[in-house]
Amino acid sequence: MADIKDPENTLIITLKDGEVVVELLPDVAPQHVERLKTLARDKAYDNVAFHRVIDGFMAQTGDVKNANMEKDYNPRMAGTGGSDLPNLPAEFSRVPFDRGMVGMARSQNPNSANSQFFIMFKDGHFLNGQYTVFGRVVGGMEHVDAITRGEPPANPDRMITVRVAADVAA
Repeated sequence: MADIKDPENTLIITLKDGEVVVELLPDVAPQHVERLKTLARDKAYDNVAFHRVIDGFMAQTGDVKNANMEKDYNPRMAGTGGSDLPNLPAEFSRVPFDRGMVGMARSQNPNSANSQFFIMFKDGHFLNGQYTVFGRVVGGMEHVDAITRGEPPANPDRMITVRVAADVAA
């Protein structure tokens, strides 16, 4: 398990192979960090599929409306929705999209991020300044690397649970 420096700004994402620890960056993207914590605390991310997983690029998840594996999962709709909360304005920064960085997905409108996010398999500096970076994987990247590939994957992996570390009993 990774060393958790700030439990209030750390997410623990449980995947089939183990836990992924994400250090959130509230100084870089405060509104996005708050959104992720709100959805995690509402358990909105539980059982949500990784609906777009591109080898050598990234794994995308977080469509809480259409990719929840407990509901009527439809792979054609996965990735087309968000949450019931309003979209967020972009919080672009100079933080680069390196391997393990976590960013918000959005439509062509820069101010359309809502609940979907992605984790980088490799550096993707062409995304720098175009998407909001809000966290970095600090533990369990091997579990991210093991996520089933596909757009959408035939049998997608899912986030079993997503919790704020401060809310998890020691």
